[in-house]
Amino acid sequence: MNSSNNRQDVFGDCVFKSFFVVLLGVIINCINSILLYTFFKNPVLAQEPRYILYTQLIINDIITLSVGVTLYVFTCLLPNLNVAICCVLVLIASNVFKNTPLNLAGMAIERFVAVCYPLHHAQICTVQNTKILIGIIWLMGALPGMLDFLVVLALRPLSFFTSNRICYLQNVFNSEYHVISHAVFNIVYMCSVWVLLFYTYFKVLFSAKAAASEPAQAQKARRTILLHGVQLLLCTLSLLTTVLDGALTSRFPDYRVIIYYCTFILTSILPRLLSPLIYGLRDQTFKKYIKSSFMCSTKTFVSPEKWL
Repeated sequence: MNSSNNRQDVFGDCVFKSFFVVLLGVIINCINSILLYTFFKNPVLAQEPRYILYTQLIINDIITLSVGVTLYVFTCLLPNLNVAICCVLVLIASNVFKNTPLNLAGMAIERFVAVCYPLHHAQICTVQNTKILIGIIWLMGALPGMLDFLVVLALRPLSFFTSNRICYLQNVFNSEYHVISHAVFNIVYMCSVWVLLFYTYFKVLFSAKAAASEPAQAQKARRTILLHGVQLLLCTLSLLTTVLDGALTSRFPDYRVIIYYCTFILTSILPRLLSPLIYGLRDQTFKKYIKSSFMCSTKTFVSPEKWL
């Protein structure tokens, strides 16, 4: 009888946690959807590379959040998931997760060019070049996952894909190759983005001191790149979630479920809230277009302001 009651308590706890995670995901995605609606309703925004990159980041966050919440719910309520379905979800999650730092790097480079090479900004940061950059970001984000999948196809029998198991990355791609390649790739990948972010930040900082023209723009650019650094830090912490979970659960084994739940919220859910808060609320032009789109304003705007 006690065992049955315990199972019911555990299931009820999982249902509550899943409901809260889904609720957070829906709220954040609704906020992001408002920003997407604003972008696509006002074609003039699609002519600015910074807004295109920002919209790409929002789309990526929506997919990341949706797939992450789905995986969490499956893990909590349906732990034995078909491996083939799990592989699809994990590969999508891996792709969009790797896209985020690359997108932040692209946005930092755009700000760097705007401040340090303003005369060449229009030639370098074109709409066409921005779309090419987005394509490269998606390709680079997808390649590691596709290699992981090909290795699994080569090492595992086809019956592996019809089996059921708990769906998370380390449980599906768990060969020695995957362990080593993930560690090496993540270190090189994140270090490269961090170096690029630091480089653009200090170049903008020194350019602002050297040039007297438009110091306010350079100051805003520094703040924006610094905010990119905060987002990148959260992405880096996400890579350490497994290590963090292991360290905390070994010290507090009785709170394993709570630790997993809290680290998931902190490293996977809340960072997705930063993009609309940082850019959607800071950018005056975007706020004007949001009001225009949702309040049926007849007021039009000739061209976007330079947002940072």
